Amino acid sequence: MSPRRAKHAIKRIALLTSGGDGPGMNAAIRAVVRRAIHHQIEVVGVCHGFRGLMAGDFIPLPATAVSGIINRGGTILFTARSPEFKAEAGQKKAIDQMQKAKIDGVIVVGGDGSLHGAHELWHTWEIPTVGVPGSIDNDLGGTDNSIGFDTAVNTALDAIDKIRDTAVSHDRIFVVEVMGRTVGFIALQVGLAGGAEAILIPEIPYEISKIGTAIKRGRERGKESYIIVVAEGAGRGIAVAADIEAITGAETRATVLGHVQRGGAPTAADRVLATRLGAAAVDLMAEGRFGNMVGIQADKVIVTPLETVWTQKKTVDTSLYDLALVLAT
Repeated sequence: MSPRRAKHAIKRIALLTSGGDGPGMNAAIRAVVRRAIHHQIEVVGVCHGFRGLMAGDFIPLPATAVSGIINRGGTILFTARSPEFKAEAGQKKAIDQMQKAKIDGVIVVGGDGSLHGAHELWHTWEIPTVGVPGSIDNDLGGTDNSIGFDTAVNTALDAIDKIRDTAVSHDRIFVVEVMGRTVGFIALQVGLAGGAEAILIPEIPYEISKIGTAIKRGRERGKESYIIVVAEGAGRGIAVAADIEAITGAETRATVLGHVQRGGAPTAADRVLATRLGAAAVDLMAEGRFGNMVGIQADKVIVTPLETVWTQKKTVDTSLYDLALVLAT
């Protein structure tokens, strides 16, 4: 289906961040505002995601509003989840508020649910929209990496490096649970980079008894400390630790990193990615190429229709998993 185009030039757009926050969102906000000025487009910030869109919670975003934010974690526009927006009545509230504020289009930075919302605005209501992938889970099709993923991996890796010091000092087994919702992208990257002895991800079935037996045999050979990385979608760290301790008889501790992975200053990679994608989103809006998401593939900015972002199933690179297994033996 060829993209529909606005009936008039885009002069004023709304920008919102939605769903889970991620490091680099502020860099994207900055890029959108500065690039929009280049296109002579005014940007209005929407506070608290789609909830704010329904409430008309808008703030002006001149160039000065985004000074000094590229290095800050979180989002200056705040974020929220909004079940009400999924219903037609909620969407109608948002449309009414946008009409009152004379907003021509919307740029949405967020994950799967947020981009579904962007798609509804375009597909159902013909509001010009462009999506920007912002999710530490990195589970969106149409992009190699989403904003926040690299920082989340580095945050988890820093924690695992510290935990390994304690594991070695105490001849102990540690199970570290990382985020990622239903996918294992964070766990696989951080497990490989951190030299984990085992990585448990939802994409690849595992038998805890075999892992426990392998650890038991390793300890008999003289290897005393172990790090096991578990993606939250593959099991709970506390339960895995209890099972390992029951099988091995060795003291096993669990650490759940949780929301610490969402915070902190974004890495250079996330700042550059967010900047490139934020600017590209404005370019699409100015060109009238609505209903799309900007992404990165082979270090090139690409464009993907919103309706295919969640249907293009993104899979982990199993060769990295196989490599981790070899290196852990």
